[in-house]
Amino acid sequence: MTGRADVVQVELQVSGRVTQGAVLDALEARYPMLRGTIRDQRTGKRRAFIRFFACERDLSHEQPDAPLPEAVAAGAEPYLIVGAMAGG
Repeated sequence: MTGRADVVQVELQVSGRVTQGAVLDALEARYPMLRGTIRDQRTGKRRAFIRFFACERDLSHEQPDAPLPEAVAAGAEPYLIVGAMAGG
C-alpha cells in the first residue's frame, strides 16, 4: 500500500526564546483547532505518535523549554511536526 503525506508549511513569529513549547504555543494561538491534537491540553505533554525534528535530529523527547537549534530560530531550517503511524 502506498500513501501520500500532506505537508503544510507555516511561518510563525515567536517572541522570546525559541523553544518547542513557544513554537507550539504560537502554532495553537494561530490555529486554535490544533489545541489538544499535538499535545495534551491538560498536561501539556506531547501526544503519542507525534514526533518533532529539526536539523536532522529527533527532538521528540526534549524538554519543552529547551531552546531549538539556532538555524530553526533564524528561519534557515524547518521545525518538523510529524504524525507517526504504528501497526502492521
